[in-house]
Amino acid sequence: MQQPASSILQSDSPYFGEAHSADVVNARMGEHIDARLRQVMTVLVKHLHAAVKEIEPTHEEWFAAIRFLTETGHMCTDWRQEYILLSDVLGVSMLVDAINHRRPSGATPNTILGPFYIANAPEYPNGANICLDGKGEPMIVEGRVTDIEGNPIPNAKLEVWQTNDDGFYDVQQKGIQPDSNLRGVFASDAEGRYWFKSVKPRHYPIPSDGPVGKLLGAMGRHPNRAAHLHFIVTAPGFDPVITHIFTPDCPYLSEDAVFGVKRELIAEFKKIDDPEAGGRVGFSSPFWTVSWDFTLATSGKHTRAIP
Repeated sequence: MQQPASSILQSDSPYFGEAHSADVVNARMGEHIDARLRQVMTVLVKHLHAAVKEIEPTHEEWFAAIRFLTETGHMCTDWRQEYILLSDVLGVSMLVDAINHRRPSGATPNTILGPFYIANAPEYPNGANICLDGKGEPMIVEGRVTDIEGNPIPNAKLEVWQTNDDGFYDVQQKGIQPDSNLRGVFASDAEGRYWFKSVKPRHYPIPSDGPVGKLLGAMGRHPNRAAHLHFIVTAPGFDPVITHIFTPDCPYLSEDAVFGVKRELIAEFKKIDDPEAGGRVGFSSPFWTVSWDFTLATSGKHTRAIP
């Protein structure tokens, strides 16, 4: 006697059906594949199928999604990664970063690297000016690098970079900005101190001329990043810190396009209107100052477990 069709369409059936679609797909994976790959793909398929069932897209909508992903790939170049931008604006980059950089209380928190970091930037002595195009409001950045107990970390490496006052990184304006404009590498002194000259950061838009920018517009979101300076701080025996410091007066602090702002990273920027003080540091008055200390955690002291 022929078996009823209803009894065949169960979760252990090898044949596709809407009710158990993810189970059928995941069951096709080979027996001896990498265990981590199996875990990752099982979860991705499960949640992807659940999303499709909840959304119930039309064929036209599904093909529109495929076209979007295709256009995103076509937008990628050697210096522009549109898929990273997509990850950023969906908050995934920040989530992955948060999961991988859980640190002890008091340690400086991470935020995203961003797409415009360049290795081997010029090395400068403390006090040097990294603004090479003369644009923007002059600023002094100073502070210390310490461990969790407050002990100074000498010879820590501080890499810094930011946009110019027009809202562009140097690599976005080859031939317009000087090479390595607003980039530099410094080292903390014997007391863990560092200081350099720059210009007050300003907010700027992420690249919005591609499919990710169109998606933001369709969702009623703007492309602006809150004003910030990028830092990478490293020292032997300590976890590296990849982070920003943000200005407190930026209108986009609470709606940064890539969710990069953390409350603990909002600094105090002071405006100094004192010609004598400006003369001592080689600035006309007024100028800005910001003091920011970096606290590094000993390597291996953090945990990936949920706090």
